Amino acid sequence: MPKTTPTPSRTAISKAPSFDLESDSGSRVALADFAGKWLIVYFYPRDNTPGCTREAQDFTKAVAKLKKLGAAVVGVSKDSAKSHCGFKEKIGIGFPLLSDTNLVAHKAFGAWGTKKMYGKEVTGTIRSTYLISPEGKLVRSWSGVKVDGHVEKVIAALEAAQQSTAR
Repeated sequence: MPKTTPTPSRTAISKAPSFDLESDSGSRVALADFAGKWLIVYFYPRDNTPGCTREAQDFTKAVAKLKKLGAAVVGVSKDSAKSHCGFKEKIGIGFPLLSDTNLVAHKAFGAWGTKKMYGKEVTGTIRSTYLISPEGKLVRSWSGVKVDGHVEKVIAALEAAQQSTAR
């Protein structure tokens, strides 16, 4: 099982990195498309693998709640849009999957780098999640994510961020 060294989640007030990627629907999806909405962007290593499947299923189960909170979610990996289509159909994913084959978004967000896998250092996708405000600001990030219970932590952070901006 791949291991990454978790880094603590961090809070920032910087502008989120821009992206414009091909989606599983064949259209382009950009950060600008979510202006005025909360956005969760999560990076995962690979379609059709156990951890990535569980993570996608957990986010899919949360889509209705996220929508009520005025938030959207997108998943990003280096897999092709064609691969994403099969993955999405196979497990019924309820949100867009974006293809970053050139790793531009991965690197801009800090979701690409060195990690431990089976005791060896390798370069690859660092399972990461980013919470972006309606103004396009990076509010919170998680790196070296452990899948189980993660979506609940993201929702709690979203609710806390919304409460703090409502004051």
